[in-house]
Amino acid sequence: MAIIIKPLVTEKMTKITDKQPNRYGFIVRPEANKLEIKSEIESLYNVTVVDVNTLRYAGKRSSRYTKAGLIKGQRNAFKKAIVTLKEGETIDFYSNI
Repeated sequence: MAIIIKPLVTEKMTKITDKQPNRYGFIVRPEANKLEIKSEIESLYNVTVVDVNTLRYAGKRSSRYTKAGLIKGQRNAFKKAIVTLKEGETIDFYSNI
């Protein structure tokens, strides 16, 4: 079972990485803990993880009006992990493209 769902490559995360070049964001499974996240990132990317910060996001309700009427739904809840690497180490997300 993979703990990491996908890396975060957004404008907000890019700004954080520009300020602190050794921080990266990932979307992870909600039941994952910091030790599991740390070990999986170290094994996948061959880096040394110094710190892991996690944030939990609740699913948000959304609705929109269409020709068929009102459509209601809900976005999924997710967990975000911001990982701090050892000084001088980087992760290249675009190397496999």
